[in-house]
Amino acid sequence: MEDLSTEKELRLSAWNVKRLSIMAIFIALSAVGALIKIPSPVGTIGMDSAPGFFSALAFGGLTGAIVIAFGHMLTAAVTGFPMTIPVHLYIALQMALWAAAYRWVNQKIGLIPAVIVGIILNGVVSAFAMLPMMGMGGVLGLLPFLVVGAALNVIISAVAYKAIKGSRLI
Repeated sequence: MEDLSTEKELRLSAWNVKRLSIMAIFIALSAVGALIKIPSPVGTIGMDSAPGFFSALAFGGLTGAIVIAFGHMLTAAVTGFPMTIPVHLYIALQMALWAAAYRWVNQKIGLIPAVIVGIILNGVVSAFAMLPMMGMGGVLGLLPFLVVGAALNVIISAVAYKAIKGSRLI
């Protein structure tokens, strides 16, 4: 009986190490993406969320949520937290929720609807979530840049996922 318990603990430990390693690799990819900016009024729209969206599809909603949240914080850090650290933490939390929703819609309906939902959440809903801080003028000014950034990140993640789905890589 003790051998089964030890074997199970070893498997769980190996799984946790693998999961942490995957998250570290994709957070590093987010850091690289954070350096690729989409010109915008706020300066924090970049290619940092594609690894998080991909991770959500390939490895689970929690993994994707963690990767995407760290990715946003890295992008914000690179630009000096232009909207303050608390606002960027709020945005990182939103991004985590969007990654989990992206995964959920993909599982329930399919990849194309998930892409549409991901773009709407990350582009449109995120812009309007800034309404109390930026006013309608700020939201409308930010909206096209966020939608373009969201579309690029979400579509890249979907194409990458589709390309290796079913392989032994994930």
